Amino acid sequence: MISVCIATYNGEKYLKEQLDSIIPQLTAQDELIISDDGSKDTTMEIIKRYAANDSRIKVYKGPGKGVIANFEFAINQTQGEFIFLADQDDVWLPEKVQTNLDFFKAHPKIDLIISDLVIVNEQLDVIEPSYFEYRNVKLGFFHNIVKNKYIGAGMAFRSRLKARILPIPAKVPMHDMWIGLIAAYRNKSALIPKELTLYRRHNNNASEINTKASFYQQLKWRLAISFVLFKRIFFNS
Repeated sequence: MISVCIATYNGEKYLKEQLDSIIPQLTAQDELIISDDGSKDTTMEIIKRYAANDSRIKVYKGPGKGVIANFEFAINQTQGEFIFLADQDDVWLPEKVQTNLDFFKAHPKIDLIISDLVIVNEQLDVIEPSYFEYRNVKLGFFHNIVKNKYIGAGMAFRSRLKARILPIPAKVPMHDMWIGLIAAYRNKSALIPKELTLYRRHNNNASEINTKASFYQQLKWRLAISFVLFKRIFFNS
């Protein structure tokens, strides 16, 4: 059984396309967790239409505290052995779920995998054919504290990782950075160098590919996440 988590907020423009790419990949036992953080547009109307015809879709009112808390809440609701994170504005390619599950089956000691993505524009035209190549994505704990390359839109992880990543500290820059580093510390993560997601970039994305934050702000983020990481690792070891 897998659980797919989508954290929505004012996602009416692209949400239907994303749902249509995910739902056909789910089995009858799987679940799609949608946590909406108080959308003011027609996002909830779209979600309710889908949920009315599909019992696998479970809809929740999010905590209303931003994208990190919304994903944390969604992850908390999951029942599946494997958890996939999904952005509301992307498109999954048809082989995404099965490719991830095959990898997990072949590598039982791996807790988290990140598959490659195609960076596209609003119309799904290709901007960069490989996120991994564009961002020079590499595994490694200290490497990704200094220059984080972990991306939630390509993440899937085993449910046993939940006990280590939850709760997500409020001071971390982004949920995917935290999840990736927790798995990386014990060398339990891996990359799938195959593009399985169309990663859509537009004017209203909740995250940036290349941050515009100042060096000082980035330094503060690194210090903050280093502190909470070592605190979590020390007390959970």
